Amino acid sequence: MSLLWLRVAVFLYGVAALAVLPAALYDRPRWRHIAIPATIAALLFHFVSLAEMLNAAHHALPVDTHETQSFSGLLLGLGFLLVFWRYRTIALGIFLLPLAFLLGLLPAFHPGFEASAIPGLHSGWLFLHIALLLAAYAALFVSLVASVLYLVQERRLKSKALAPGRIKLPPLETIDSIALRALLFGLPCMTAGLLIGSFLAELTFGPSYFGDPKILLAFAMWLAYIGMIYIRRHSGLRGRRAVYLSSFVFLVILCVWASNQFSAVHRFTAP
Repeated sequence: MSLLWLRVAVFLYGVAALAVLPAALYDRPRWRHIAIPATIAALLFHFVSLAEMLNAAHHALPVDTHETQSFSGLLLGLGFLLVFWRYRTIALGIFLLPLAFLLGLLPAFHPGFEASAIPGLHSGWLFLHIALLLAAYAALFVSLVASVLYLVQERRLKSKALAPGRIKLPPLETIDSIALRALLFGLPCMTAGLLIGSFLAELTFGPSYFGDPKILLAFAMWLAYIGMIYIRRHSGLRGRRAVYLSSFVFLVILCVWASNQFSAVHRFTAP
């Protein structure tokens, strides 16, 4: 049944992703009344699907690629709703909802049967490690999207290009607040996730784990994340430079994910 619920969730994500376009592009409130309920329903079905999937696999956390994709899509959909609830803007849904749809598509229609060789699979600490890091990645992506929207809105205001049919964006201060608050939310998640992961790796592999490329890049990512927050808060960095900075840190995160293929202590096995 978990696949059925996930397919329903993916369908609802698709409906929401389509409905958010006229709502944001043409300021049609009626489409917003479709996008938001569809997203809420998708999250409910998605949560039930993921819970049943993990229960059937006899572990309490996403450990393989398909489960991680599904969980990441759930976090992005939840992030969109939280931003909408706090700021009453659906502009980020243009980016977040299609991505949530794509992340759920492969697990829904081509599920894998990967098995993880990570010891302590049923550990609640391992669940926290994975969940916290995925939340931090989702927060950084939200910040990156908000920074791009800030640049778009800034250029539009300078050129006075406010013609009908364009995406209706919130004020610059609101967009910048979304970007910064997303980063501030992600930092404690990333810090706690890395600390828990380091503790588990120390118990499992001993001090040698620190020389693994995956671990080294993960801590480099953490330092880059801290540096980005410090620069944004103390220099008032916005616009193009903020986009470049967020993109750089996001590239570091992609390198961290790619390093799973070269890691001896932290990798997903292929199906």
